[in-house]
Amino acid sequence: MHYILDNWSFDPFLILAIIVVVWHEIGLRRLAGRSRLERTRERRLRSLWFYSGLAVLLLAVESPIDYWADSYFLVHMVQHLLLMFAAPSLIVAGAPWQPLLDALPGRSGRSVTREVMTGGWSRPLRWLGGVFLRPWVAVACFNLAMVVWHVPALLDLAQNNSAVHIWLMHGSFFATGVIFWIQFIPSPPFRSRMPLLARAAALLVTNVVMIMIAMSLSIFVTHSVYPVYDNLAGVTLPPYADQQIGAAILWVCGDFWALPTMIITVRKLLGDDGGISSALDRMLNRGTRAAGVRGWATVSKGRAVRSAVSAPASAPAPVSAPASAPTTGDNP
Repeated sequence: MHYILDNWSFDPFLILAIIVVVWHEIGLRRLAGRSRLERTRERRLRSLWFYSGLAVLLLAVESPIDYWADSYFLVHMVQHLLLMFAAPSLIVAGAPWQPLLDALPGRSGRSVTREVMTGGWSRPLRWLGGVFLRPWVAVACFNLAMVVWHVPALLDLAQNNSAVHIWLMHGSFFATGVIFWIQFIPSPPFRSRMPLLARAAALLVTNVVMIMIAMSLSIFVTHSVYPVYDNLAGVTLPPYADQQIGAAILWVCGDFWALPTMIITVRKLLGDDGGISSALDRMLNRGTRAAGVRGWATVSKGRAVRSAVSAPASAPAPVSAPASAPTTGDNP
């Protein structure tokens, strides 16, 4: 029982989470004052998802999970899944963005929103956000973070350096998790630009990446690949067995969290007019049509230029003779 009751940490992150909850509640109250009752109820229901995501985030970094992750690789894998899958997806489902902005004093929320969306100083931020919120960029960043931080040298570096562990590893897990799940879960005001068929493909690719990582830690090796977990005092579980259990957790629990999204996406795809074949045809036709338009524009422009160059110069217009002056009398 002491594995669960002991080794809780109460660092400033807990205080920060409480401040965020209070701030969010202030924003909800202000929005409720100028919104319809149905909209207010929808925000309240969404806030439950947001608070659940914060609770899972606290569980990952404040509970004994964080303490035992330094001794057991399998616990570390549980922490990674909480930071990449559970907490980000719940927070994205909670859509806390507008309430947090509206909690700013006075009309600052609207002013900040306007400045961020239209101000010249925020142009680099808008460009950067636009890049990372592109569907396949977000999917690539998510999978890259998952692969990179399971490279033995980098994971050992994070285990031996708390700044790298907290700010780089955990930070990249959570940040890429947020931009990844925004592509699949409605989170106003963000809207996914990824077609349903592309969503299913992205989830399948992510699932394959998780399986390959799990297999590379269990089936393709015969020993522990993380020296940081070898010969730890007080740990009786063999390092290789610990690694195999951690790989199984990534394989099974990662699939468990991604499969519901895959099922919902496929059901929407099948419920669409024409199903999967129609969606595939629309994607292919859209790409072909765009390429055709670009090609036609290029050809037309080239023809216009060639015509302008090769056309002979037109002859000058003849100059008409001036009209004779009217006669007022007989000639002398």
